[in-house]
Amino acid sequence: MDKKTLMPFGRGSAPSRSHEDTFLSLRREMDQLFDSFTRGWGLPPLAASESFLSPRVDIAETDTGLEMTAELPGIDPKAIELDLDDDVLTLKAERKSEHEEKDDKRRYHLTERSSGTYMRAFTLPFTPDRDKVTAEFDKGVLKVTVPRSPDQPKATKRIDIRPAA
Repeated sequence: MDKKTLMPFGRGSAPSRSHEDTFLSLRREMDQLFDSFTRGWGLPPLAASESFLSPRVDIAETDTGLEMTAELPGIDPKAIELDLDDDVLTLKAERKSEHEEKDDKRRYHLTERSSGTYMRAFTLPFTPDRDKVTAEFDKGVLKVTVPRSPDQPKATKRIDIRPAA
């Protein structure tokens, strides 16, 4: 038996892969785990080149429906999409910014660009009244109100459990 194979990394034996390859492999496995976990939620799988940011969201279910507040700092209201498809509420917003500095005396030109896509989808626990959904955007905060459909019964029905025969 080769004693070097039992020694920890860095003490005479080199790992079969570099640490970078190990972390990349771990990252791939974690991505596959989350992709398989979120399969069926109506979201596209996250590819290595594509990722979404998650905005901070507060959601409260009330007697009249659902109230959602999302923090979207630096987002232009025209870049926000809010869709209601059956019982799924989807929030998507794109943030783009560009900053340019130029100083001829110091001989530099700096251009910085950043962008990101926020996306969240929520399955509503009730049938929404589509015609009365409202959304307001003020100072980077989006407030959405989704009322319940008047056709949906509001009372909870208790189901009796019988002993097996």
